[in-house]
Amino acid sequence: MRRLLPLLGLSVLAACASQPARKYVVFFSNQSVELNDTARNVIAEAARKAQNHPGSIVQVEGYAAAGGDLSADALIAIQRAKLVAETLHEDGVSGDRIRQTPRAPSSGEGMTVGARRVEIELVSP
Repeated sequence: MRRLLPLLGLSVLAACASQPARKYVVFFSNQSVELNDTARNVIAEAARKAQNHPGSIVQVEGYAAAGGDLSADALIAIQRAKLVAETLHEDGVSGDRIRQTPRAPSSGEGMTVGARRVEIELVSP
């Protein structure tokens, strides 16, 4: 019985390792739709993870803070999600696996860094 417990523990760890459970966050400067080196590295890491899990869907969600012009802020969220999706594709992720979702600008987050982001998540179909 004592020998079975380590084996069971390793089996659980192996099952967890096969699941793409990580969320990647790409941050942008205020009102920006340009990627810096850190953002490119995060996207490249997410692309590598996606390539290791070819059955997963890559969900890309773009965010922007609500400022004076909600339509302009919504456009920024769309452009951010599109840029990250295109970069994922350039880094080897098949375009048919990428799902883009812009989120409505949020006044609750104000101009904080959290409102200026794109989240990348690998999800099982």
